[in-house]
Amino acid sequence: MAQASKSALASEVLLFPEQPALKAIYDTAPIGLACLSPDCRYLQINQRLTEICGIPVENHLGRFVRDCVPALADSVAQIVRSIMETGEPVVGIEVAGQRADQAEERYWVTYWHPLRAPGGKIVAVNVAAEEITERKRAELELREARDAAETALRRLRETQESLVEAEKLAALGRMVAGVAHEVNGPVGNSLTIASTLQRKSEAFASEVSGGKVRRSSLNEFVSLAGDVSAQLIANLSRAAERIQSFKQGALDPGQSTLRRFNAAELSEQLLSHLDRECRRRGIALDLRLAPALEMDSYPGPFGQVLTHLVMNAMTHAWPDGAGGRIRVDLRSAGDDQVELVVSDDGCGMPPDVKLSAFDPFFTTRRHHGATGLGLHVVHAVVTERLGGRIRLDSEPGAGTYVRLIFPRSAPRSDD
Repeated sequence: MAQASKSALASEVLLFPEQPALKAIYDTAPIGLACLSPDCRYLQINQRLTEICGIPVENHLGRFVRDCVPALADSVAQIVRSIMETGEPVVGIEVAGQRADQAEERYWVTYWHPLRAPGGKIVAVNVAAEEITERKRAELELREARDAAETALRRLRETQESLVEAEKLAALGRMVAGVAHEVNGPVGNSLTIASTLQRKSEAFASEVSGGKVRRSSLNEFVSLAGDVSAQLIANLSRAAERIQSFKQGALDPGQSTLRRFNAAELSEQLLSHLDRECRRRGIALDLRLAPALEMDSYPGPFGQVLTHLVMNAMTHAWPDGAGGRIRVDLRSAGDDQVELVVSDDGCGMPPDVKLSAFDPFFTTRRHHGATGLGLHVVHAVVTERLGGRIRLDSEPGAGTYVRLIFPRSAPRSDD
């Protein structure tokens, strides 16, 4: 113990020779300070640093670190050994510990520097420790808040994706209803015509079997067969066209295959399903489609965008049910681009509605069954799937104008 006291006294002389004011500052400093011997004994320590383990200053002096803070002993010994061997300081080491008389863990950042004798020999190591417990707690709270926000955002995106898929299915359902109506007409007519032909055939066969065939009956049957055949071909061809357009337009955008198609023909086929609904609402559908407009793109997403834009105009342009005109222009925009414009002469949009038109879940007709996902889906498909861009212009009372520019050759998935 006497030897330890001599060592502590010698260190005190090194630290504060003839300067008691410096020792007073050392003892009352707001950060933890200590001086360790090469064998990790406390030569000096101030009151602030004793808060790490709760042992008073006088019970530190001359004792090994292992006796005061066993949990940190190995780390301290390694740092002191490194400084003694290299002569280089070690800074920014974070230390965590929990005192027996305190429930919460506390944190410090420490700085270690060699203390040299006048001849340059390293005789001790000075330690400075700044408590960062509050900062660590704030970082932990921030990290927990960020994790909670990321979880909420992930769930929101999952919900959004589910709703977007539901909107896609709803649009597909509306298309199916239109196709069912369009196909039901020609198929029903074909059934009626075929039934008439069957009755006439049975009557004519009865005349033939009885040997009472007259020239007038033969001529009448031949004429009827010709008319019926022409009507059957016309009606079944119409049904086949509707089914083919449904097959092209109902492809799921996520699974649609990149292929060449005539954009004008596809547009005409898709919008034919909406013509009846437009007429019912008193809306004129004006199509101006440039012929032979070939694209190497995704017909499913292209058709989905076109259908959404026209249906959005049908739903929102005339809230009073007055009816008007929707115009669809499809034309070439140079050698490698296609321009699609969907415009109406309806009520238009005020500036705040126009600003939020493409936001998910934004709608001015939520109480009328609108989901606010139609234009959001359009924007996502145009920009992400078809590689295009979109611009919307609208003024109150002046209608709405949506202009899309697509590349003739859509970007591949691996691009």
